[in-house]
Order: sequence, then structure tokens, then C-alpha cells
Amino acid sequence: MKLHCHKLGGGPNVLLAFHGIGQDGISCFEPFEKNLGNHYTVYAFDLFFHGKSQSLGKQLITKGFWSKLIQEFLDENKILHFDVAGFSMGGRFALATLEAFPERIGNVFLIAPDGISEHPLYTLASRFQPARWLFRHSMRRPETFLRTAGFLQKAGLVNKSLFRFTQQLLDTPQKRQTIYKSWTGFRKLKFDISALYKTALQNNVSIFLFAGKYDKLLKPAHVKKLAEMLPQTQYVVLKSGHTQLVEQACLQICALIK
Repeated sequence: MKLHCHKLGGGPNVLLAFHGIGQDGISCFEPFEKNLGNHYTVYAFDLFFHGKSQSLGKQLITKGFWSKLIQEFLDENKILHFDVAGFSMGGRFALATLEAFPERIGNVFLIAPDGISEHPLYTLASRFQPARWLFRHSMRRPETFLRTAGFLQKAGLVNKSLFRFTQQLLDTPQKRQTIYKSWTGFRKLKFDISALYKTALQNNVSIFLFAGKYDKLLKPAHVKKLAEMLPQTQYVVLKSGHTQLVEQACLQICALIK
């Protein structure tokens, strides 16, 4: 089983990059090719259930499965040392790659990453069988869910931009199935952030964390646990919402590597 991969740029350094939910590798990391293509050869993966990668069926992504998959990719492409980037959902895969290959990684760029903390709604929807059944049903018939979200938005309990983003994510049956399969299929990728940061330090891995000041989907508070461990220069809050973060973070990374 293989992941489809887009090869972007032609620089002497290698970057493995993992996109957010509802995207694919090339649409997410095109700014990296434009701005960092002379520094990096970017391998931008289509994660399972996205782009041109195979569907997993009912198989769960475990850390062991992911480690084996990436090891095969590294061997096939004769890659010894590399950097890692992960945006949103792709943050889980960036963290899993760091955990599996710390001795081979130089830098990790986490952009509004999932996996630092876990929202209670995600825990409920993905980790308990009755809740997964309800989640699956709501993705097949989303009318009640969207009406409730609309009511909460009008009452001021849900941010307007977050509500619009949710509508866009759920506006077709295919998109809803992608959400359901991703949330449930990737649920085994959980991390002890303190232990993982210690591993990074022991292996001289530099972690750079980017958050968006106006991000309503993954707020800076959601990455606070890791942010408090990092040196001040390695945690950057950008004046950006969620969808513009990759491009904004890319410009920051350009400045870092010069």
C-alpha cells in the first residue's frame, strides 16, 4: 500500500510534507515549491482518503504501520536525512514521522498542527463506537448537524468564519466521507508531546511551530502545550486565518534558512 506523492522543487535538501484535511499535497504545498524550490526537493504526500492515494478501507493507521510505510519510501528514494512539514491534520503525520525517525530529521515545521492537543469533540466522535456510529450517520445526513451549527452561529456561540469553513468541508457526500474516514482512520496517532519534545532535543531536531492569530479552526491555545516548551524564536503567531497559514509560514521559513 503506497501513498501518492508530488515531487516539487529541485533543491539539494529533502522535505517530507503532509497536508490538511480536504486537500492534497500539491494544492497545500505549492507555495513551498514557489518560494523554497531551490532549497528543498519537496515530497508532498496525498494522505489516505485524499488526492490520488489509495483508500484504506477499514484499516487504521497505527504508528507502526506509518513507520514502515515511510521507511519503505526513504529506502526507495535513497533518502538519509530530511526535514518535515505538517499542516493541520498533517501535523499528526509530521509528529508520527518525528517519533519514528528522530535521528534522521533536522527540522520540523508544524503549521497549525493537529495532534498537539485533542478537542473533546474529536475524542467523542472517533474513540467510542456508539459515537462513531452517530458521527457516520450525521455525515450521511448532515442536515440536522448543519441546522444546529447555524443556530449556534446565529446565537453567537460559533464563529461565523468557522461555520462557513464547516459548510465548505461538508458540502458534498464525498467530502463528508473524507472527514469521517480521516477522523476515525487516523485516531491511533496520539502523542506524548513532552516525551516527543525530549526526543527531539536529544537528537538535535529543531521544531518550529506556526499558529494563526485569526485561526478559528485551530487556535493558538490548542498548541500551547508545545509552544511553552519551545524557544521563543521557534514559536511564531502569524496575522493569518487557517487557510492562508501555509503560505505565510512558508515566507517565515524562507527567512529562517537564509
